[in-house]
Amino acid sequence: MKDIIRGKAFVLGNDIDTDQIIPAKYLSYDPSNPEEKKYFGKYALFGVPEGQSGLPSGDIRFVSEGYSSEYNIIIGGRNFGCGSSREHAPFAIEVAGGEVVIAESFARIFFRNCVNGGYIVPYEAVEKLNDKVETGDDLEIDLTTDTVKNLTKNEEYSLNPLGDIKAILEAGDVFEYAKKMGI
Repeated sequence: MKDIIRGKAFVLGNDIDTDQIIPAKYLSYDPSNPEEKKYFGKYALFGVPEGQSGLPSGDIRFVSEGYSSEYNIIIGGRNFGCGSSREHAPFAIEVAGGEVVIAESFARIFFRNCVNGGYIVPYEAVEKLNDKVETGDDLEIDLTTDTVKNLTKNEEYSLNPLGDIKAILEAGDVFEYAKKMGI
């Protein structure tokens, strides 16, 4: 895991559920098949309905063409990842090129799926950021100081420390962490 993650922000609203992150109709693809795995990226955040605390203004898509996104940092509101206990949700974000989701709060199962699978870094913001950051802003996240700099607006925001989950993410996933710890 890198100490610094740089990239473009994709800003969402509150209560983004797992069916919006990866709609159920796209779960027929096999994530272990490289040809089919890419479809999880193509359809990541495909189910966020326009105008429903979902897509940014201007109908900007997370993945506009192909199978990967130009945005690797998602900024969400409260209760990000609510809905079903679909481990495909953080996987789809990762396949699309997402590295970090910063939200006011996470649904517990989504948060655990991010960590257990080592897919993306789930950071909780100290303050509401989806009103301060805009889609397309250039961001720099420092995982050693738990801060995010908005390079576009020359602002800095604090993040809640990752705590014990950082070691799991650094190991790659919960199974690699268990091996490393001799569990």
